[in-house]
Amino acid sequence: MAKVKGLTQLGRQTALPASPDEAVLEAAPNPQIGTDYLIRFTAPEFTSLCPMTGQPDFAHIVIDYAPAKTIVESKSLKLFLGSFRNHGAFHEDCTVTIGKRIVAAIKPKWLRIGGYWYPRGGMPIDVFWQTGTAPRGLWIPDQGVPAYRGRG
Repeated sequence: MAKVKGLTQLGRQTALPASPDEAVLEAAPNPQIGTDYLIRFTAPEFTSLCPMTGQPDFAHIVIDYAPAKTIVESKSLKLFLGSFRNHGAFHEDCTVTIGKRIVAAIKPKWLRIGGYWYPRGGMPIDVFWQTGTAPRGLWIPDQGVPAYRGRG
């Protein structure tokens, strides 16, 4: 395995950041520059805290992006997502913040994020954000998360 310059978390034990602000998203060179393709990260057990009650919130997060010059290094993304575990924020803020931080770190050609949140107060909240129009001809599969149906 070739080492990638500048990566500080991969290949070593790294503590979970205390907050999203302290987390570092790292980038690696895109191994397929010149080819439009989609990368998907799925975090089916995402957790954060309600900013009002401090109670845990749970979501299924799906991140799709078309890389430009760099890709997200996956360990740094896992640590970043894990840093929300003790972070109080509304569903909308968590979802959009994740998308914007990834965009700032790697400047992809296109990104979309779906935050499929489990019910809080009896009502599920789904949050979606994207950077604009996807590259022409890019195959973008459905995110595969069904609408919340409760027990029924």
